[in-house]
Amino acid sequence: MSEEFGENEHKGAKQILILVDRYEEMIQNGKHYFFDSEEFEDIIDYYIDKNNPKKSLQVIEFAIGQYPFSTVFFLRKAQILAATNQSQKALEILSFVESMEPSNAELYMTKGSIYSQMGLTDQAIENYKKAAEHAEELDEIYLAMAFEFENTSKFDDAIYYLKKAIALNPENEAALYELAFCYELNGQSEESVKYYTEFTDLHPYTATAWFNLGVAYNRLGLFEKAIDAYDYAIAIQDDFASAYFNKANSLANLNRLDEAIEVYKETLKVEEPDAITFYYIGECYEKKDDFDHALIYYNKAISLNSQLADAWLGIGIVLDAQEKTSEGIHYVKKALELEKENAEYWYIYGELQQKMEFYEDAEESFKKVIDLDPSNAEIWLDYANLLFEQENKNGSLEILAEGIKHHPQNAALQYRIAGCLMSIGQKQEALSFLQSALALDYEKHNELFEYLPDLKGNTSITDLIESYKK
Repeated sequence: MSEEFGENEHKGAKQILILVDRYEEMIQNGKHYFFDSEEFEDIIDYYIDKNNPKKSLQVIEFAIGQYPFSTVFFLRKAQILAATNQSQKALEILSFVESMEPSNAELYMTKGSIYSQMGLTDQAIENYKKAAEHAEELDEIYLAMAFEFENTSKFDDAIYYLKKAIALNPENEAALYELAFCYELNGQSEESVKYYTEFTDLHPYTATAWFNLGVAYNRLGLFEKAIDAYDYAIAIQDDFASAYFNKANSLANLNRLDEAIEVYKETLKVEEPDAITFYYIGECYEKKDDFDHALIYYNKAISLNSQLADAWLGIGIVLDAQEKTSEGIHYVKKALELEKENAEYWYIYGELQQKMEFYEDAEESFKKVIDLDPSNAEIWLDYANLLFEQENKNGSLEILAEGIKHHPQNAALQYRIAGCLMSIGQKQEALSFLQSALALDYEKHNELFEYLPDLKGNTSITDLIESYKK
């Protein structure tokens, strides 16, 4: 037996094995031994733990033979049938149990769970409410109801029942975490801060609550306050890995990169090394322009999880920054193989292809970005610029015109198309777009001259710009 068992647990496990051996001996010899109801439950649990529902059901049939009026074994049978996708049979058994013991809370919880699996939300809620009428410990029932409301995106109802669960049992960690999650999904980060602030005032030694308060502050961009909340969580529970990890994220968001790296490393001391932690350490080093250490940690991430596309991408970006673009592009390609529909990856891939003068390939990559994420205004500018530099000015105009359809309020696109039109002699149309651009954002007019410096000598352009000056 495992040395992790305490003395009492060790003794209990030995007794259960003796019971199981005795039961299996009875089956093998075709005899009938007596077991009390608790012993049968222990044997059933043993086979469930061993993921052997067939034997569990066999034991239940023997138990029902000895205890035909004990609802506990019918309930267990229904639960096992439901777990093995035999919902209708399970519900039939539960109807029988309800006729025997209509005030059994576990009966209604089991029915509610089955209806939930079947996607029948109203019936699930109805049965959870019946369970609440007969149960003594209500927090788990309220939690189950909240999950059901959450699954149907009724977050206000979910929040209501989660609060009820926590009010009954402030130590219900699942409810504390789920409430924070529902606030997030419901776009109520301020409400989340308010709730967990009040909760920690009443229960100042609940690490989970401080952690969730930190998460809410983080979502609001209040990173300093988030760090304080995570520090409280860590002070209460010094091996709280998620609190270390999230604190490091907040520090990184504040560009306190050296501190972030140290806290990420603390995470590695209190839990098994994780690829994503190594990745974020690498990202911090990359932001510090410490490319050698960035590569070390990105490679550590990949060694733990070769499917972590961001780490492959990170290596590619770092190699490019080290002027090793021809090496880096292969790592970006590997990232794309893992996430074929990631617009950001395609964008970076296209930029590296353009840098290496693989213009046709870059064009295909930029087209892919537009297919995946036309809402990104920058890609229209970069794609148009790629074509313009290849003397494909008509193609550049087409891309800019299409981009403006998607982003009619984007001044940069209007300035760019004005410049492009001027370069092919379409002066009146160019001035029309320039007027629109100036009306949208006068301050950006310098982008026009960065794009085509020669236009500084064009009085039609400069006079129009001057007329919009405030």
